[in-house]
This record gives sequence, structure tokens and C-alpha cells, in this order.
Amino acid sequence: MAVDALFKGEKHMPYQTIPDCFDAVKFGHVKYVVVPLENTLEGTVNLTLDYLIESKQLKIVSEIVVPIRQHFMVHKENALRWQDTDVIYSHPHALAQCHQFLTQDMRQVKKEMYNSTGAAAQFVSEHPEQLIGAIANEKAAETYDLAIIKRDIHDIANNHTRFVVLHKNDTALRSNNLPVKGFKTTFMIALPTDHAGALHQVLSAFAWRRINLSKIESRPMKTALGQYYFLIDIEQKMDDILIPNTIQELEAIGCQVEVLGSYPYYHVTEVLHDV
Repeated sequence: MAVDALFKGEKHMPYQTIPDCFDAVKFGHVKYVVVPLENTLEGTVNLTLDYLIESKQLKIVSEIVVPIRQHFMVHKENALRWQDTDVIYSHPHALAQCHQFLTQDMRQVKKEMYNSTGAAAQFVSEHPEQLIGAIANEKAAETYDLAIIKRDIHDIANNHTRFVVLHKNDTALRSNNLPVKGFKTTFMIALPTDHAGALHQVLSAFAWRRINLSKIESRPMKTALGQYYFLIDIEQKMDDILIPNTIQELEAIGCQVEVLGSYPYYHVTEVLHDV
């Protein structure tokens, strides 16, 4: 859905895992890659964030937020026997988003994690001899010719996922299909030392310039316990003075600063294909 909204009519290729997507753009198999970064219910997709930190040659060039609707589906040959379903396949986030349905309506059914909701739907379509089901969106049901048994089984109606578009250079990607909602710049910041007020100094560099932070979170540096990167989103695109001066101030106090991207962001307000 995110790909269709941003790249309508363009040729696209699915991959099984998030690391596969990173490798595809890194090695030039595709020009852009679209990966999930954050969900309303389940929070940050840490795998995407970790690979983004490690793959310094890839930059965020655009962002799109799409509404998510989860449905329970089975192979059409098994539609009348759906209550005999033995296993339900889906991505871990989708399973977590549908906790109430799974515990109340499908308590005795085994739940298996899959690389993606689309891959789970494909697996169900390829195995009509098995009494299995998937949790995915309507477009997946259409693509793999599955019967939707229960619609809108997610726990909370206001469910959205934030996707980012990655590219080998930092040229912002503008969509011809959607109006721009605003601009963001994302930083990865490593503090100089673990001392009192270190994070406060970082935040102060943004605060006194009245730069609005839309998100801040930490990820382990994977070097030692207690050492973290801080990921910061600001509601502003890169300019020639304000943001470069902010970076200079951060570097002056010993921080390592990496700009992960400066990009437009978009919202899909209508549920395309009832997804």
C-alpha cells in the first residue's frame, strides 16, 4: 500500500525480510526501498532502525504514514471450514495488533510468526490442503485469492504504520500523487561521555533555536552496556544556517552526529484497497 501510494504505476519487487530490502537497494537491484519504521500499537520496528544505523550509505528520502486494517483470511477451498483452522500465520506485529481476536475467538489455534503479512497470505494460498489462515490486509487477500472470514480484527481502530523510503544518496523524493504534509530531518547522535547533563546539552542545542523535536529514542550501540545512539526527528528540512549550526554546536561538545535524511512526509487518509 505504501509503495502504491508513492510509486503509482512504477515497477516494484517484494522481498521476504527487511534485511533483504536493505541489501536490494545497497547492491543496486532496486533504486528505492520502502520499509516500516514505526506502528501506532507496537512502536518502533527495531530491525529497520538498527539496519538504518549500520547502513550509513543509505539515507531516508521520504516518509509515508498509512492506515492499517487487519483481516483474518483462509484459502477459498477452506472458507466453510474456517472454524477448524489449525494454525494462523502473520508478522509478529500483526499478531500483537490482533491480540483480542486471537485470544477470544481463536484461543485454541496455534499462532506462527512469518516474515510479513503478505508472505503469510502467500503461504496460505499455496497450501490449500492445510487448514491454515493468515492475518493480512485486503490487498493481500486479493493478490493471493483468499477468502476474508473476519474483517477489522485489530484491537484499536486508530492503527497506522510509518514507512520510510531509503536511497543511496540523500536527494529528497517528492511524490506526484500525494500532497506534502511537512518535512523532517533525522539525526543519529552519539554522546561524548556518560556524564550528568550530557543529553540535556544535546536537547538544549535544539531548544534554544526553537527547533521542534517530533521524536527522540535510544538504541544500543552494541559495544557495551549503557552506551546508546540517540535518534532524533525534527519538524524541519535541512537549511544552510540553522541546522548546520546546530550540528556544529553538538560536535563542539564532543558528540558524533550523522544526518540520516532530510525529507518530505505524506499521509494516506483513505484506505486504499480497503487495506
